[in-house]
Amino acid sequence: MKTRWFAMSVVCLTAGLTAAQTFTVGTATAIPGQKAFGAIEVPAGRDAAASIPVAVFRGVKPGPMLALVAGSHGTEYASIIALEKLIQSLDPAQISGTVIILPLVNIPSFEQKVPHVNPVDGKSMNRFYPGNPAESQTERVSWQITKQVVERCDYLIDYHGGDLDESLRPYAYWPKTGDAKHDATTRDMVLAFGLDHIIVWSDRPKDPNASRYLDNTANTRGKPAIAVEAGYSGTATPEDVQLLVKGTLSVMRYLGMLPGAATPVEHPVWVGKIDTVESTQAGIFYPLVERGTYVAQGMKIGYVTDYFGQIVYEAKTPAAGVVLYICGVPSMKKGDTVANIGEIMPNP
Repeated sequence: MKTRWFAMSVVCLTAGLTAAQTFTVGTATAIPGQKAFGAIEVPAGRDAAASIPVAVFRGVKPGPMLALVAGSHGTEYASIIALEKLIQSLDPAQISGTVIILPLVNIPSFEQKVPHVNPVDGKSMNRFYPGNPAESQTERVSWQITKQVVERCDYLIDYHGGDLDESLRPYAYWPKTGDAKHDATTRDMVLAFGLDHIIVWSDRPKDPNASRYLDNTANTRGKPAIAVEAGYSGTATPEDVQLLVKGTLSVMRYLGMLPGAATPVEHPVWVGKIDTVESTQAGIFYPLVERGTYVAQGMKIGYVTDYFGQIVYEAKTPAAGVVLYICGVPSMKKGDTVANIGEIMPNP
C-alpha cells in the first residue's frame, strides 16, 4: 500500500508541473532537480538515420540554459571524454538553470576511427550549419541540433581538439561579431574558460542561414558561444580532459549557474591570425618542432621525403608565431596541412 501511494504521488507531482518547469530535448525530459538521458533522433533520408546522445540537467533554481557540444569530429577524444566526465559529476541540486550536453555528435567517426569527417557522407560535421532536413546525414544532424539545441539555449560551448593526425596545443576561440555587448560576453566566457592561448576570429559568416560552424550558428542567433580545443593525435590525457572540465565549471560559475567564482586566465596569449602551411608534395612527413613551439619567420619546421628517403619538400613558417598544431603522423598528401602557425597580437 505504501509503495502504491508513493507511485501515485510521483505521478501527481509530475502531472502538476508546468511546461516551464519540465524541459525536453529529443527523448530526454528532465524536471527541476533531475538529470535525464536520451537521444535526438534524426530520421533517415538519402542515407541512414542517426541517433545523437543527449543529457539534460534541470537545476533546482532558475537560471540560463547552457549547451555543451562535443564529438563533431569523433576522434577528437579528449573533448568527448571531458563531457562524459561532466555528465557523471554535475549535480542538478547545485545548478541554477539548465545544461544540455551532447557528448558525441559524430558516432560513425568515433566507431570507425575516421578523422575529420562523417564517414556516412564524407562531410565535416562542423562545416554545414545550420543544416538542411532534406540533405545527407551531416546536414540533417546539423539541422536538428540547430533547432533543438542552438535556438533554445542562451549560451553554448563547442568542444574540439587535435584529430588523429593533429598534434595540437590547447587553445580557445574568441569570435568577434562587431556587437559590443555580445562580444564582451563571449570575451568574458573565453577568459573564464581559462585556456592560455586565445584565437580572435573576426571573419566568421554573418548570415544565420549560412553560419557554417556550430559556435557561429549560435552567435549569429544572438546566443553567446565560444569554441575550445584540447587533446592531440587521438589522445585523451588526464591533463587535457581536466583542462576542459575545469574550464566548463569556471564558465558555469561566471554565468551564475554554479556556486563560487570563475577562475579566468590572467595573461593569455592572443592570436590574431592563423597561417596554414600546406605540403606541395606527397610522401613521408618528418616534423622538426613540437606543438606549442614558438618559431621565427622562415624557420624550417619539417620536411617531406619520397618513399626512397629523398627530401622533396621543406616546410617553413611564413611568419613568426606559435605552432598551434603540426601534423602528427608520417602520412602526407599534396595539399595536406603540415602545421597551423598562430601570429601573436596585442591584447585586443
